Amino acid sequence: MPEPHIRGRGAVTNTAGRFEQFDTVPCDDGWEIEEDIPPLRTDVRDEIARSLITYNRSPDLPFDRSINPYRGCEHGCVYCFARPTHAYLGLSPGLDFETRLIARPNAADILRKELSSKGYKVAPIALGTNTDPYQPVEKNRRITGDCLSVLHEFNHPVGIVTKGALIERDLDILAPMAAKRLVRVGISLTTLDANLSRRMEPRAPSPQRRLAVIRRLTEAGVPVRVMTSPVIPGLTDHELEHLLEAGRDAGADAASWIMLRLPREVSELWQNWLKDHEPARAEKIMSKLREMHGGRDYDPRWGHRMRGEGEYAGLIAKRFALAVKRLGLATRTAPLRCDLFARPAQVGDQLSLL
Repeated sequence: MPEPHIRGRGAVTNTAGRFEQFDTVPCDDGWEIEEDIPPLRTDVRDEIARSLITYNRSPDLPFDRSINPYRGCEHGCVYCFARPTHAYLGLSPGLDFETRLIARPNAADILRKELSSKGYKVAPIALGTNTDPYQPVEKNRRITGDCLSVLHEFNHPVGIVTKGALIERDLDILAPMAAKRLVRVGISLTTLDANLSRRMEPRAPSPQRRLAVIRRLTEAGVPVRVMTSPVIPGLTDHELEHLLEAGRDAGADAASWIMLRLPREVSELWQNWLKDHEPARAEKIMSKLREMHGGRDYDPRWGHRMRGEGEYAGLIAKRFALAVKRLGLATRTAPLRCDLFARPAQVGDQLSLL
């Protein structure tokens, strides 16, 4: 893709999704007339949701339900494991994923309806597991904020994962929830190198800005986990201890890590990015990843896909364990409270006599 067209984006290609019969590629029309190519703009379209809470039975995840107010993510992290989900919409996991977004404007109403169901059984909800709930589009749409208000109204426990500084806007909701032990936030910190972050996560806040978010949240009493994810062999792995220390110094009380994952179309997108941005390291990085996945770019098996296996994966795990012990960071935290959950009175409800 022409450089001016994709400046400020993570992916460098827009290959069609795996379900598409045809692909579209740019080509020279032969007229030899110089044309100005405008930058690729973000397009946001609405989807009227019929359901919101998604349930899973994955043994790799510490939660069994999640909500995502948006499909696609403008942060544009080239390594994002969620990119292949855009193929289900007939869109490319490449540039489409970060420029053609889907918003769910009625998400809060559907969430309230699902939580009000007599058959609903409370357990912590994960917010932002697939795409970032505080990506730039949230500034004006406020769908995440509305969903958070509903969770607060029901005293429902929630875990939030984000890179976005917009989460600071909702401190008026998060702080009282945290006081009841109803919320915990995970801030993803991939690198402390601002230049690398800008190229790899072009529209996400800088590393220093994310550390400031951790500080702001923890000062307000909101517990934060620093998530050193993904660890990228040969590119960011040497920063592991520094990332954990920076997170701890900003106020985080817990930490976690996940190795770089390259499911489906992400592998090609990642390798194209390496050729453009880190050609001298590309071979070493891919060699280490394949070493951890039995010669493949990625192994999706449960219990394996998050960390890989082998000597190198074991070394990263040992380094992480030693670092969190030295820094006093937890890997397991107290469970969020479920006993406070209560359905607020609705119009038309029969009032209690007691």
